[in-house]
Amino acid sequence: MPPLVDLFSDTVTRPTAAMRRFMCEAEVGDEQQREDPTVNRLQEMVAELLGKEAAMFLPSGTMCNQVAFAVHCRPGDEILLHELAHPLLYEAGGAAALVGAIFRPLSGPRGLFTAEQVRAALRPAVHYMPRSRAVSIEQTANIVGGVCWPLAQVEAVCAAAHGAGLVCHMDGARLMNAVVSTGTPARSFAAPFDSLWMDLTKGLGAPVGAVLAGSRDFIEEAWRFKQRFGGAMRQAGIVAAAGIYALRHHVERLAEDHERARALARGLARLRGIAVDAERVETNIVIFDVRGTGLSGDEFADRTLTSHGVRFSVIGPTTVRGVTHLDIPEGGIERALEAARATIGG
Repeated sequence: MPPLVDLFSDTVTRPTAAMRRFMCEAEVGDEQQREDPTVNRLQEMVAELLGKEAAMFLPSGTMCNQVAFAVHCRPGDEILLHELAHPLLYEAGGAAALVGAIFRPLSGPRGLFTAEQVRAALRPAVHYMPRSRAVSIEQTANIVGGVCWPLAQVEAVCAAAHGAGLVCHMDGARLMNAVVSTGTPARSFAAPFDSLWMDLTKGLGAPVGAVLAGSRDFIEEAWRFKQRFGGAMRQAGIVAAAGIYALRHHVERLAEDHERARALARGLARLRGIAVDAERVETNIVIFDVRGTGLSGDEFADRTLTSHGVRFSVIGPTTVRGVTHLDIPEGGIERALEAARATIGG
């Protein structure tokens, strides 16, 4: 039986009835031959939204990262990114396995690093060291609580990278959450990057897919790796249509998810033994610690699911995550708080 309130991730969202109807009516063709009109329309929409020359529809954001790294890097090249970034922790070592590139993890509070750190991490141009080749940032920074990279910091990091001859890539899994939260246009966030992608699932609610964008030359080369990695599709307009619908109807409503996340954090902060910085919740992700309750993260999550049908995700021994999204039912946050209260006994 599925959870009554599923805060595990915004990846659990299901297409709405209206989105399903739109998908059923989509014109389709052979996407691999670039003949699917709905896929082409989605790619044009995203390229325009992000201010890039071209874009390419892919099955997942992870594949977007791997294709971009494959275009930018050669075996032995080094990619600078945060030590808690998704490509490092949650993509099964893809860059090493598929591209032969290695990661240079950078530390920094709340999932962010600075231009000074980029400059300090650059390798000397000598033949016996890896070549510093790319900088990757994750917008928003997921595992630290959906933190938005400020535009000024994005621009400074990219300027430092470009000044040293590196390319810049954005993992835009929750880019539109940052856009809605900060009021910064997607095009402004995208401008300093040589490549970036945005997810159509998660908060936008499409069942599958992400779109990678960049220059025409970059996207043309990306098609080679899309084919190599198994990302070419056929009548993909059926799923691309969900992305079109999401961009038309589900962007502004992300503000509702953010407000629900803040309400969840405020409620958790009032519970004995739960530590959460409710004032710093920026988007739709709430990270909290249950150490003070005497429970492990797994025990807390198991009990809320068993007793109240509320599912959280566990990201550390006592660290728990709740993620809001469009499938949270009316009264769902209140139910989640009641589950947490009952679980800790007060």
